Amino acid sequence: MNLEGILNVSGKSGLFRVISNTKNNVIVESLENGKRGPLHSNNQANMLDEIGIYTYNDTVPLSNIFDSIAKKENGGQAISHKSSNSELINYFRVILKEYDEERVYISSIKKVIQWYNCMQAAGLVILPKETKKETKKETKKETKKETKKETKKETKKK
Repeated sequence: MNLEGILNVSGKSGLFRVISNTKNNVIVESLENGKRGPLHSNNQANMLDEIGIYTYNDTVPLSNIFDSIAKKENGGQAISHKSSNSELINYFRVILKEYDEERVYISSIKKVIQWYNCMQAAGLVILPKETKKETKKETKKETKKETKKETKKETKKK
């Protein structure tokens, strides 16, 4: 999923898309209502494509997590970020099995799910396409399994 140009601004709800840059500020548009406004240099903003979630081995980019949610939900809305903590933790374990539970707080999980739902409502969620290599590998594995089953059946008949 392409998160380029999408911002989270501290102190403001929702996500924003960068429209243009000026000398002293950045013009952004809200994904929720389409209103445009300036972000000054004293506003703290984070680009979503620079955010990652800690795992025990590495840091996973937010775009990969959004892809996992989109696959799980088939492009639809995820659970509400206002769900109970145990529901959110269990949901996030399904999406990212190896996330570091000591460094990823429940507030971070809520933000990720809220951001995904905001992007989905704005129509920015696109289901990731399988690559040709993955589909070729899967079909090769399936044909190998089928031939093994057929040979086993033939040997049992004899």
